[in-house]
Parts: sequence; C-alpha cells; structure tokens
Amino acid sequence: MREFLRKPIWPLVALLLLNLAVTPSFFAVRVQDGRLYGSLVDILHNGAPLALTALGMTLVIATRGIDLSVGAVVAISGAVACTWIAGSPDPAGPGAAIAGIGLALGLAVALGAWNGFLVARLGIQPIIATLVLMTAGRGLAQLVTDGQIITVNNGFFSGIGGSALLTVPVTVIMAAAVYALVALVTRRTALGTLVEAVGINPEASRLAGVRSRTIVWMVYVFAALCAAVAGLMISANVHAADANNAGLWLELDAILAVVIGGTSLAGGRYSIAGTLLGALTIQTLTTTIYSVGIPPEVSLVFKAVVVILVFLAQAPKVRALLGRRRRREGASPPPAAPPAAPVEAAPAETTATETTGTSR
Repeated sequence: MREFLRKPIWPLVALLLLNLAVTPSFFAVRVQDGRLYGSLVDILHNGAPLALTALGMTLVIATRGIDLSVGAVVAISGAVACTWIAGSPDPAGPGAAIAGIGLALGLAVALGAWNGFLVARLGIQPIIATLVLMTAGRGLAQLVTDGQIITVNNGFFSGIGGSALLTVPVTVIMAAAVYALVALVTRRTALGTLVEAVGINPEASRLAGVRSRTIVWMVYVFAALCAAVAGLMISANVHAADANNAGLWLELDAILAVVIGGTSLAGGRYSIAGTLLGALTIQTLTTTIYSVGIPPEVSLVFKAVVVILVFLAQAPKVRALLGRRRRREGASPPPAAPPAAPVEAAPAETTATETTGTSR
C-alpha cells in the first residue's frame, strides 16, 4: 500500500473509479463519424494542451527554474494565428493557416529565447524573469486581437483541434508523439543527464565542461514552443482566439501536474511519465467536478482540497507517520501467560517408622 501511494498513478485511478461510481457509462467509448467519443477520450483530448505545457515545464523545473509565462504564450499564439488567418486574402485556404501557425510558433521561440536570455545570461531569478512576460504577454495578446474574440473558419486550422486520424483525435496523437520524442531524446542520449546535472549544480556543471547556459536557454525555448502548440490546439478547437481566457491559469495547472508526477521543484530530478500522469490527473479532476455536479463557484476549492490530499498522501513525513501507526496496530500483543497450575502439597516425608510399620 505504501508503495502504491508513492506512485503518481493512484490519484488518477481513484478519480476514475469515483467517476465510474457516479456515471456507470464513464468508460464507454464509441465511434461516430470516424472519431472516438466518450469520457475517457474527452479527458485525453482536452488534456492534451495541458500535457504539452507541463512537458515543457518539466524540463524547465529540472534545471531548477520555473516558467510562469506559458499561459500568456498560449494566448499569444492563438491570437497571432487567428488574427493572421482572419486578415489574410484567403482566410479559408490552407496557405493562410500554415502561415499563421508558422508565425505563432516563430514568435513563441522568440519569447522563449527572451526568457532564457533573462535567466541564463542576465542571471535573473526565473520566477521574476518569467513573471514579466506573464504580465505583459496577455496584454500583448489583447493588443494583437484589439480586445476582441477573433473567429476563423479555416478547415486546415480547425483540423488541429477537431479532426481525427484513424478515429483518434489529432490532439492526442500530437501530444503522444511529442512525449515519445522527448522521452527518446532525453533518456537515450546524454541530454537528460546534462539537464539533471545543471539542475543539481549549474556552476559545477559549467566547470565540468557542460554548457549549462545553453541548456537553460534551450529548455525555456522548448517550454514556450510547447505552450504555443497548446495555444494552437485550444484556438483550433473553438475556431477562435480569446486573449482574455485562453490559457488562463494554465501555468499553475502545469506546475501542479509536474509536482504530482514526482519532479522535484529543487531541480536535478524529473519524470516525463510522471508528468503525463499528473496532467491526466488534473484533467480528470476537472471532468470529475463537472460529473458530480459541483457548483462552479466552489469548483476551485474542491480542486484545491483534492490536490492538498494528494500531496499529503505523498509527503514522506505523513507516510512515515501512517507506517508507524500501522505497525503499532499490526503488532500482535504478547501471549498471555497460562494460569499457574495449583501446587499440590508435597507428601509428607515418609518416616522410617511408617515405612517399616515398626516402632521402637
């Protein structure tokens, strides 16, 4: 049981069982119009943007950093792509969509490079460096869209968020492909070890010949790129760019997913599979809130309570305390001493007179 509590999969299993108890058809999956539908498919589809954002956040945290600007990058990428498509001469053509997507991804790389420059070159603390873009980025997105919701009607662009390949949503395939690629690159090459080394001690890594600044710069660019792809998924799914709400508080969910997955906020240790489980847990929790009918005004409180319970269950001190209590309860009491047998009176010593039956 203790080993099960240590793994990041048990919150996801518990939430799925809770949904199954509330909605017996929760695990039902059907094929309609060439696409899979069902609650589990919805979790994977809607959780793909969070999973991608959390993946980039994982590598950033592994280098002892943090990126608070990913939510703003989500809003910027969607705003830039939709504004470009809506303003192009052929807003329904694939050329406009490709140009808009390329422009959004290119701008995300520039924003990630800006964060990396502040952290790696200027030595600004990551939480402060990315807070600048977190604050200014959403304003930049509103400036691009002129404060309006930009709607688009482009089949190629909408296919990113709503189409399917072999009945599987494209968003799920894209997220799975990126996860597989990152896991292959970081675990089959020395890159993962270098990222962890930078997170443990950047100065020692630099003295050992590791280009720690380049690695830190690279992970911030990758995080922004993942956030941009997530923003394109969200905008394509709703055929619009909402600079006010797209990616709002997504950076906090990404950090929660990373922490639930077992990555250390102190850097030097990360888990890609754990991050994926954490992202699915957060998305399943969101689905659970809607399934059990929790009012929207208290949904954030419910979410916070569940997250706190998960962290408490994974805390080493809490596990040690529960372990000691179980050991005390499981310890068998010492066997009771058997009742003392009655002691018979010792026979009187046979006198020589009784034995012989003679008397003097």
